Amino acid sequence: MKVLKIGAIWCSGCLVMKPIWKKIESEHPWLKTEYYDFDDSPDIAKKFGLGAGILPTFIFLDSNDTEIARVSGEVGEKDLLKIIERHKDQ
Repeated sequence: MKVLKIGAIWCSGCLVMKPIWKKIESEHPWLKTEYYDFDDSPDIAKKFGLGAGILPTFIFLDSNDTEIARVSGEVGEKDLLKIIERHKDQ
């Protein structure tokens, strides 16, 4: 599984989520994550249909890079872990 984390430096919700993801990534070293800045990666934002009003966005991809889940905004650690656990073998 891979998670695309899409945010921006001006996004307050992104700042809230940064330590949550840091903890999740340290506790789940097998989890692949990639961060994209909304302003620096317009191709990624366009590909996934994102606008500035829905940041941060976390897109969960399976081993074939097919989207299997998506959440936006400030999401609790427990909710993220439920998604990761549910899809970890995909």
